Amino acid sequence: MLRIEGSSKKLCDGVSRRKFIEVGTLSAFGLSISDLLRGEANAAVRSKVSGSPKSVILIWQHGGPSQLDTFDMKMDQPEEVRGPYQPINTNVPGIQVSELMKYHAKVMDHCSIIRSFTHGNGDHWAAAHWMLTGYLGATGADRVARNPAMGAIASKLLGPVRTGVPAGININDGGFGFHGGAHLGVAHNPFRIGDFSYGNEAGRLPTGSDKSFKLTDGLSADRLMNRVSLMSQFDQLRRDVDARGTFGNLDEINNQAREMLLSGRARRAFKLDEEDVKLREKYGPGWGEQALLARRFIEAGVRFVTLNTGYWDDHGNIKRALDSKMVRHDRAVGVLIEDLANRGLLESTLVVTAGEFGRTPKINKDAGRDHWPQAQSILVAGGGYKGGQFIGSTNSKAEHPTSRPVKPADFNAILYHALGLKPDDTINNVAGRPVHLAPNGVVPRELL
Repeated sequence: MLRIEGSSKKLCDGVSRRKFIEVGTLSAFGLSISDLLRGEANAAVRSKVSGSPKSVILIWQHGGPSQLDTFDMKMDQPEEVRGPYQPINTNVPGIQVSELMKYHAKVMDHCSIIRSFTHGNGDHWAAAHWMLTGYLGATGADRVARNPAMGAIASKLLGPVRTGVPAGININDGGFGFHGGAHLGVAHNPFRIGDFSYGNEAGRLPTGSDKSFKLTDGLSADRLMNRVSLMSQFDQLRRDVDARGTFGNLDEINNQAREMLLSGRARRAFKLDEEDVKLREKYGPGWGEQALLARRFIEAGVRFVTLNTGYWDDHGNIKRALDSKMVRHDRAVGVLIEDLANRGLLESTLVVTAGEFGRTPKINKDAGRDHWPQAQSILVAGGGYKGGQFIGSTNSKAEHPTSRPVKPADFNAILYHALGLKPDDTINNVAGRPVHLAPNGVVPRELL
């Protein structure tokens, strides 16, 4: 909501000047649109990449997906290792994926599959924090976000691709609350929609919907402009008595907030009825519809969109779980990649699918797979990267990499590079000291 504070006297329309002028609402957490923008005003790196059209859609598989039942099948192993599924061919000769992934198979020419992603932490919270921020910090015993997420850093350093929309949007939460701004402040939390949340309730992000971008209290656009004009006079008076220049950037911030409300870009992105009926049917309901929303957010100018597709921590009956959710995940992701490619958006939009770790090579006594951080398969599509390839390999049971190991810092470097940032770009930590975005992170040469 846009809030502009005045004095205690009444205006001619009966509104108290002490009362905030409130336009729109982002959440019950009190986060305002001006708050979202205020933290971006003095971004140190933005001037270097201002106007960059590059964006990211991170499909986060909260809980950890199985590499053996998706991209790294080991068909020469006994069933307790290889699992219940058969491979199918893709549109790239020599590359096969699980039979559950027929939509992925149609777009594999756009995708690179990193089969050798690895790290050594099997704690959900620690691994998710590491993956999403580039730094270790939180654990299952201490679930506090120590560092800002990649999307929050993109908000801080780059802002949205176009003004009038949030820099980041998170669909269905996921990631134990580690998609937020941490010490960067709530201004760099993503705008959150959807219902799924698990784990760190204290770290839950602000929620909202298309209604968050509507004028409220009977305001018309003209009336809003009049009120903002009136308040600009008050702001000038406040500046006159503020020798330190505390309010020096207030006009810019509130102008951006006003544009977010009046341009209609953010609100319009929610209007799926503008899409062709056949395309909506192709995406399908649930996660498919949310993937379509993600594409519309990117078109509107959002920099970083995260979509969480369920909970993948399948310690029991993994076949029943994957028969349901992998089919829906496959459809959402495959159609999204195809749609972005058809619209000419894939080159400037990186799509990544990943969770905090992989699953055990051997199916357990409960017919599930347990945590296995030593090996995971990650999909990378678009963002200027090469497709149609496997990167790296694992041993006969998908237990650990046998070539081209890729680490969390490299994962972060892949996303930052696609945004136009570098792993050795810096941002201040909680102590005010500059730290690298992805220390020692390297983009795999096969992607470039």
